Amino acid sequence: MFDFIKKLFSPVIWFLDFVTKYFKTIVFLTIVYFLFFSSNDEELMSNNFANLQKIDLIGEIVDPTKVLENIEKAKNDTNIKGVLLFVNSPGGAVAPSIEIALAIKELQELKPVVVYASGTIASGSYYASIWANKIIANPGTIVGSIGVIMQGFDASELLQKVGVQTQTVKAGKYKESGTITRKWTDFEQKELQKLINSTYNMFVLDVATARNLNIKNQQNFADAKVFTAQMAKDVGLVDEVSNITFAKNSLIELSQVEKAVWKKEDKFEKFMDKFLTETISKIVMSFSSSLKAI
Repeated sequence: MFDFIKKLFSPVIWFLDFVTKYFKTIVFLTIVYFLFFSSNDEELMSNNFANLQKIDLIGEIVDPTKVLENIEKAKNDTNIKGVLLFVNSPGGAVAPSIEIALAIKELQELKPVVVYASGTIASGSYYASIWANKIIANPGTIVGSIGVIMQGFDASELLQKVGVQTQTVKAGKYKESGTITRKWTDFEQKELQKLINSTYNMFVLDVATARNLNIKNQQNFADAKVFTAQMAKDVGLVDEVSNITFAKNSLIELSQVEKAVWKKEDKFEKFMDKFLTETISKIVMSFSSSLKAI
């Protein structure tokens, strides 16, 4: 029984141990960044004249808050004339991916947005990118995986072995759908499949609309297929296969700026964002059994 509880809360225990073990290191690195890598006056002055901005969408999409904040700032900053969305993500949860997609759509209505995919732009991260003016992929990038999945597990045998019996009081036939305490019933699986199908159909329709593709040919570009960058261009999921220099030049052309001045990222803020994102992703993935576009 004790071992089962220990395994159940192991992600929380891991996080607390991690914080305890590396707290001094985090504080030290924070001080170092403030002393040596924080923005200087020259960088701050440069940002006052910046007319282009790069926004990162990296890693699993779990909490979109920071990305949405950056998009909102770029949208409201009249000095910023165009945005480069740098993507390297396998996707993630459905709702956050759609939040980013809609934010990009609103931004694109005011100023051009070019997506540069470096590594992976799949499922949720592809969904987030569809409303950009252009999607440009590095030749080695993996593209697509337009599909939806919901996973869980049946822990009934494990619970039986450790002597744990569950008790449930519910109202509503489907209230226990997706439980881990027993095998899902046929009617539960059918209802969950309806949920998956509805989300998938929305995904495919949005991709077809945004990318001007014929939804009748969805088996060519969707169905959770994974493509190389060139294959993705052939089916219409990306516009060009090139490098980041080409992507930046494409944005400069669309933005019609006479002299491109890129907004500089705060090094300390970027460091902390990366650290927190990776930590949160590990914790969420440990507990994850939710609906994903991945």
